[in-house]
Amino acid sequence: MSGSVFEPGEPGFAELATPWNVAVRTSPAAVVAVSTAQDVAEAVLFAAANGLLVAVQATGHGIASDHDGALLIHTRALEECTINPEGWARTGAGVTWKTVLAATAAHGLAGLCGSAPNVSVAGYTSGGGIGPMVRTFGAASDRVRAFDAVTGDGRLRRVTAESEPELFWGLRGGKSSLGIITATEFDLLQLPYIYAGALFFDTGHVDAVTRAWAQWCPTLPAEATTSLALMQLPPMPGVPEPLAGKFTVALRFVFTGSEDDGARWLAPMRSAGVPLIDAVAMMPSSMIGMVHSDPEDPLPATERSALLTDFSTDTVEALLQAAGPGTGSPQLAVEIRQLGGALSQEPDVASALCHRDAAFGMHTVGVAAPPELPAVAEHATGLHTAMNAWQFGGTLPNFSAAQGPEGFTSSYTPQVLDRLTELAGKYDPNALFRLGQVPAR
Repeated sequence: MSGSVFEPGEPGFAELATPWNVAVRTSPAAVVAVSTAQDVAEAVLFAAANGLLVAVQATGHGIASDHDGALLIHTRALEECTINPEGWARTGAGVTWKTVLAATAAHGLAGLCGSAPNVSVAGYTSGGGIGPMVRTFGAASDRVRAFDAVTGDGRLRRVTAESEPELFWGLRGGKSSLGIITATEFDLLQLPYIYAGALFFDTGHVDAVTRAWAQWCPTLPAEATTSLALMQLPPMPGVPEPLAGKFTVALRFVFTGSEDDGARWLAPMRSAGVPLIDAVAMMPSSMIGMVHSDPEDPLPATERSALLTDFSTDTVEALLQAAGPGTGSPQLAVEIRQLGGALSQEPDVASALCHRDAAFGMHTVGVAAPPELPAVAEHATGLHTAMNAWQFGGTLPNFSAAQGPEGFTSSYTPQVLDRLTELAGKYDPNALFRLGQVPAR
């Protein structure tokens, strides 16, 4: 191998073994910091020969289960990033969307990233990729041209719709259940600017703004993608003073058309209350991470997600009674994302991404010292139970990682899960990649 191997207790092991969510404690048998795709293949072959399960990590955001006793393959050194001005890119498994956005800006191009651009392209895309322009452009996985991936038999494969149609189907939405992606090739967007940002409203406007947003969403064209978040940001460096220590509501908005049209569509929500902050304006598409401003530094967190059939007046009432101002909710954020639009359309080449017809997604994030996290998680469970009447059923892969095997299973219809399990038997004969994913065979 040209990479490095770290065993417990050695310098560098703890840093590489720790996921982004520092509340998750993992104890892998060893960490393999690969430097080439061939290193990944060698590590997989070693795991198979020695009866070890395999986990993979780049930024550590998408941990699907604990890594206890597994061989953790760390891919952050796979840093290839090639931008073709004609509108496509090739990135190694360690490359983040933040790097892609910076590299594409000079060409007037953009990548179809998520709300947090500091996650890896490979991990995000393998989970489908549902971002802040999803209603306009669909899922990131629908724009993949090819993967380089190592399957459970240790083979490094070039995966396209023509060369490996089964793998191409499963790697787009199936996470790492069928193999470890070492490189991704995907189409870019001709989109130098967007009309985007967030409106923040004070506690007294939470009720009116949430109800207005519920009525506004069905009117929006596919050029608009929006989400609403009940926020309780702590008073700490980086948090704007008007929001620190307060219960607020944030309306996120991305419009891919003109500034005038974007302002016209947003006008009803600007008048729904008096914003504490109005940060919606034309911006380079490379700055799309500013819309959600998700935290980049590691945190101790608990997360839970679900899909909803609608967001009606009754849904709003249930949400506010469970997590609105005065309820004692400990959640840092309770977010509702409008889906639909381009996401609801099946791609030309089918993939494993399911639940495209869900109308909304709900995601809760709680941040606290580890001893306090169980209580925060229990509240999140109660909140989701309170929303049962509007549950679509299931989740999305990138939002369910913290829910382990149960979350993975709920990301797919029974038919798709059966097919993924069947393909795992073919491409992962030793069941190396089953941690938190396809049920053990």
